[in-house]
Amino acid sequence: MSPLDLDQRLRQLQLRTRYPVEHLLTGEYRSAFKGRGLDFDEIRPYYPGDEVRTIDWNVTARTGRPHIRRYVEERELVVWLVVDASASCRIAAPGRTKWDAMHELAALLTLSATHNHDRVGMILWSDQVEQILPPRKGRQHALRLLADLLAIQPRRLGSDPAPALEALLHLSRRRVLVLLLSDFLFDIDRERLGAAAFRHDLVGIAVNHPSEIDPPPCGLAAVRDAETGETLVADLGPSGRTACQSAFGAQRARLRDDFTAVRADFLELDTHSDCAEQLARFFRHRLRRTADETGG
Repeated sequence: MSPLDLDQRLRQLQLRTRYPVEHLLTGEYRSAFKGRGLDFDEIRPYYPGDEVRTIDWNVTARTGRPHIRRYVEERELVVWLVVDASASCRIAAPGRTKWDAMHELAALLTLSATHNHDRVGMILWSDQVEQILPPRKGRQHALRLLADLLAIQPRRLGSDPAPALEALLHLSRRRVLVLLLSDFLFDIDRERLGAAAFRHDLVGIAVNHPSEIDPPPCGLAAVRDAETGETLVADLGPSGRTACQSAFGAQRARLRDDFTAVRADFLELDTHSDCAEQLARFFRHRLRRTADETGG
């Protein structure tokens, strides 16, 4: 992609996402994703209704009265976008592609975080880490992230998030918000996923193309795997399409179970979706669920 084409696409991305970032998403984002870092505030006597897990047993033993440790939440949030740049995400397809939708999602999330004065970083991956951009504040940094995403030319074709998640664990010792964007056309390692979800606030966002969910009827067709280069003949008649739909549905059900098992959030959308509206709905759902879990 030439510098002129890159600049034009970046401008189009900014224009397309400006209104939802400023008027639809920012408030929802701020409510759904609060700062997760904790700073020590004080030790005070325990009162009925306080969380038992906050009791400081050393002070309690010394004084003979229950005391708790209080922490205050940091307002600033660190956000990592961990974006799949493998060949399956970048494949050409009728209409809006998965790669186009992932650009828009990344722009909405990055600019919403920047609008909230949060620091944003990005890891681009295939079956290895392709590029790391450390978290920083500011609109210029956000535009640099999006420009690098548009310009990425991965060295590898495959898809495996394990190296990126491993790198994230080394890069971020404190709890951060991790947004994992992919088409997830692979079985994920639940142990690696669980390690990231245990330390960080993990959200998986799966982008599907309608042809993957409901393949077009075309009888026998030669299908090429974008990542391995392997070509096979697929039956896309009525029975073959039903089998494809069932297999895709089963794989997505396993994926949802994997995220649920490690207590991570998961959002699924397709390339025809309104990304801003889907994100706003997800933010509202997350806020309601968090309120239910914490009693408000």
